Amino acid sequence: MKQNLREEIVSILRREGYSTVAILTRKLNERGVECTRQKVERVLRNLTRENVIEVYYINANHRRHYRLRLCR
Repeated sequence: MKQNLREEIVSILRREGYSTVAILTRKLNERGVECTRQKVERVLRNLTRENVIEVYYINANHRRHYRLRLCR
C-alpha cells in the first residue's frame, strides 16, 4: 500500500506540477486510494528526505507546496 501511495503521489505531482497536502489527499481519495492527511504527510516527508520532491511556500499563507525536483 505504501509503495502504491508513493507512486500515486509522484504521478499526481508529475502531472499537476505542484500541490498541497489537502489537494493530494483529495485527489488520491478520488482515485480510490484510501488514505488520510497524516499518511500523505508521512510519505511526503520521506520523499523530501530522499530528495525526490521539494517543499516551498507560495505567498504568505504558510501552506507547504510540494513539487518534484528537477533531474540534472
